[in-house]
Amino acid sequence: MHRRIHFSDNSLIRTAGEGGADQALRKLTSDEWTSSLKQACANDIVGIDSNTFVGWFNPFQVHGLKAINAGSNIGRVNRTSRHARRDGLEDYSLIFQLSGRSAIDHSDRLLELDTGDLILVDPTRPITVFNEPGVVRHMALHLPRRQLVAHLGFEPKGVLHRGGTAANRLLLQLMIEASRGNGPSDDLPAAQMQLVVYDLLAALFAPSGDERGSAHTDKLFAGICNMIEAHLADPDLTPSVIAAEARISVRYLQKLFSARGTTCSHFIHSLRLDHASRLLQRRTLSRSEEPLSEIAFACGFLDYAHFSRKFRERFGHPPSTHTSIAVRKQTSNMALPD
Repeated sequence: MHRRIHFSDNSLIRTAGEGGADQALRKLTSDEWTSSLKQACANDIVGIDSNTFVGWFNPFQVHGLKAINAGSNIGRVNRTSRHARRDGLEDYSLIFQLSGRSAIDHSDRLLELDTGDLILVDPTRPITVFNEPGVVRHMALHLPRRQLVAHLGFEPKGVLHRGGTAANRLLLQLMIEASRGNGPSDDLPAAQMQLVVYDLLAALFAPSGDERGSAHTDKLFAGICNMIEAHLADPDLTPSVIAAEARISVRYLQKLFSARGTTCSHFIHSLRLDHASRLLQRRTLSRSEEPLSEIAFACGFLDYAHFSRKFRERFGHPPSTHTSIAVRKQTSNMALPD
């Protein structure tokens, strides 16, 4: 089920950029819009038709933080490692979905965004944004890496996503007021208002004390998880192989996973199926004709029949019918149940 924000003022998203902000939403030509986006970050745009293009691109500031209010009917935007090396952007981006639906492929996860959702992305990693047909609207807030890490207490290594929460609504309201230029908090000091923004982000994304555990254990576990992710295609990947590579006993390896509510074997199995789900979704979005058996092999399954059976057990349908953008529960977070 798609999550939606229900504001007490139901016009908050609908009127973002309206009410005296016509200039902010000045319609651009396809060339103007493309140029504006490329100035903000290097990318390749797919599915733009100058004859039918509709879009706007409005940079503004949220108490000293750079932000963008943008919308268009473009189908896909790709940002590769080549683009990241070219422009050297390091600031994180907090993206709000104002209208329409999108899917973002980032850090080996494919997440669907519905109206009111937000997502934190790292521009140093490849990103692909898929938009549904029609005009889709976003707001983006650029967050300096050093300040964000200092306030969160950790450096985000992958995509962080949240649906409709009170913190979402407060952050969005700050951005909408700033984009209009007539918010009630305009006279407040920018430095203090930025602290408000970071505190809201910490409420959204910072792990709880129970999740942190000891720094040494967390670092070891993170390294093991990275090792598993890097070798998912290896059908011989087993707990004993992983323990030997990490130079710990199999018993201690299992203890690390049991403390997090799962087992090493289950984690490997779940991660493989989650990766297969993402590859199948991307296969559909890109209209590829890649054989399903190759996706199975790429996820460490030697036998397609076995893969198909396990996939059906996990997702309730065979790989051949897994053709729509899946709900967020089909991401790698499922490998570590609460």
